[in-house]
Amino acid sequence: MASYKLDQSVKYAKSHEWARADDGIVVVGISDYAQDALSDVVYIDLPEVGDTVTAGKQVSTVESVKAAEDVNAPVSGEVVEINTALEDTPEIVNERPYDAWFFKVKPTDKLDAELAALLAPADYEKFVAELE
Repeated sequence: MASYKLDQSVKYAKSHEWARADDGIVVVGISDYAQDALSDVVYIDLPEVGDTVTAGKQVSTVESVKAAEDVNAPVSGEVVEINTALEDTPEIVNERPYDAWFFKVKPTDKLDAELAALLAPADYEKFVAELE
């Protein structure tokens, strides 16, 4: 059995980001699996509001005591909000990865296709099991 939690309300990228569509905006963060693999998160380089992001491309970086990893956009669009709380308390990603979102995107008209390309929680769980 997996030692990490899944959020049933989100879809997952194989690069370990999660995406939750919420009233026309997509909220993005990293999975519990990703934060666990990184260990203690110490810094997050967030995008700027107004940045245009492309699905599958790097948007930000998360740094831990072990490594630095790219955070990719799971969907394309414009960054409309960033979670400024992460600038002072990045460790909340370790404590509550599905509450500690990184940024919000106003998606392009490709949203349905891009969300369809992401993994449902059960499929992500199988994907991660194959990595272990």
